[in-house]
Amino acid sequence: MPRFESLDPDVRLMLKVRDDDAAAFEELVLRHQNRLLTVFEHWAPCRGSAEDLAQEVFLRIYRARKQYTPDARFTTWLYTIANNVAHNARRKQARRHESQLPGNPNESGGVSMENLAQAASGQMPTRQLDRAEMSQVVRQAIEALSERQRMALILSKFEHMSYADIAITMDLSESAVKSLLTRARVNLRGLLEPYMAEGE
Repeated sequence: MPRFESLDPDVRLMLKVRDDDAAAFEELVLRHQNRLLTVFEHWAPCRGSAEDLAQEVFLRIYRARKQYTPDARFTTWLYTIANNVAHNARRKQARRHESQLPGNPNESGGVSMENLAQAASGQMPTRQLDRAEMSQVVRQAIEALSERQRMALILSKFEHMSYADIAITMDLSESAVKSLLTRARVNLRGLLEPYMAEGE
């Protein structure tokens, strides 16, 4: 659609990639790799794993370049692919853990909401947390969310995507996205409340 071509410089770059322009692809990677890494760092156990997932996204984009059509903003397409890559990685990780770990992991394969809530209530901070510690607490709380809540929250808060774009990215209705975000915020508030009691 001409509208996206004229308004979105990334779409123009991707159309050049479709025509096998290697420099345009390199520019797209440079423009988006850090933001993509930030998203995947909420999914992956380490920076190296996040880098592998980001590389997989760009590899998929390159392989699909000939089928690319500019019917949405480039970032919507990018994060749709990222969502699929993250979901596939989670499924593989869950399959590995099924045979290795006892107990009942939560649906996201991350930290149990109940365990994190117990840790928060049982270890009420008696001092202010420093920035690094608070960042880790927030990260653990985000990891405790379900897979879909986490992705919706990341796209909304970190990528500043609209409900409509998140809906397209996650193949959901806008009302489902709003519901996911509401539940995510309620869950996060419950988990982080003990750490906010001292004015954090």
